[in-house]
Amino acid sequence: MPADLHPLRAILETVGPESCPSELNFHCHTICSDGSLQPEDLIQQASSNGLRHLAVTDHHSTAAYLPMQTWLRAQQTDGQSVPTLWSGMEISCILRGCLVHMLALGFEPGHPTLAVYNRGDAVVGEALRADSVVKAIHDAGGLAVLAHPARYRLGFRELIDAAADLGIDGGEAWYDYDMQPQWQWTPMVCEQIDAQLKNLGLLRTCGTDSHGVDLRGR
Repeated sequence: MPADLHPLRAILETVGPESCPSELNFHCHTICSDGSLQPEDLIQQASSNGLRHLAVTDHHSTAAYLPMQTWLRAQQTDGQSVPTLWSGMEISCILRGCLVHMLALGFEPGHPTLAVYNRGDAVVGEALRADSVVKAIHDAGGLAVLAHPARYRLGFRELIDAAADLGIDGGEAWYDYDMQPQWQWTPMVCEQIDAQLKNLGLLRTCGTDSHGVDLRGR
C-alpha cells in the first residue's frame, strides 16, 4: 500500500501538542522488551485512560501485539468501547553514523521483510543501515517514523533532514525530553521539531515512551 494511502496517516495528521497522553500514544513498551507492564495490563490501562489510538513499540519485538488484540476482541464482544491498536516496533539503525531509533507503525504483522528486526535485539551489517530499515518498514506496509529526534549524538535538524532524504514518513514531534513523572512535552525543542517536520511535509507523532507501570509517564 502506498504510504500516502495508509489508513494511519489520517490519524497522525490530527496529532498536536495536546494529543498525548490522553488520546493518542504511538510509543510505549511492555515486558516484551524493556517495559514493566504485561501486554494485557498495558492495553487495559490504555482503555481505562480513554485512549483512542495507540501502538506498542517494543524494541525489536511484536510479541505483545497478539495478546493485546485478543484482549481487545474479548472486550468488544462484551460490548465495551476500546482503543484502536496499531502494530508497532522500535528498531535501532545507523543514520549519518549515529545510532538512532526508527518506529515502525501500522505494518502487516508477521510480514517477512521485518522478520530480521523482530528477534529481540539489534541487527548487524547492511540491515542496520537506516535506509534498509525504512525500506523494510515500507515493504511491510508500514510507516517509518524517526523516534525522539533530539535524544541523539547528532542534532535533530541534521538527523531529520537525513531521514527525510531516505523517505521516512514522519518524526516524533511531541516528546518528554525531561522525563517527568507525569508526561509533558518539552517546550521549544518539540516546537522546533514539529515545525521542521511540517516544513518537510512529514507527519508528526507523539508518544510517552513509557517503560514503567503508568502510561501517562516515562
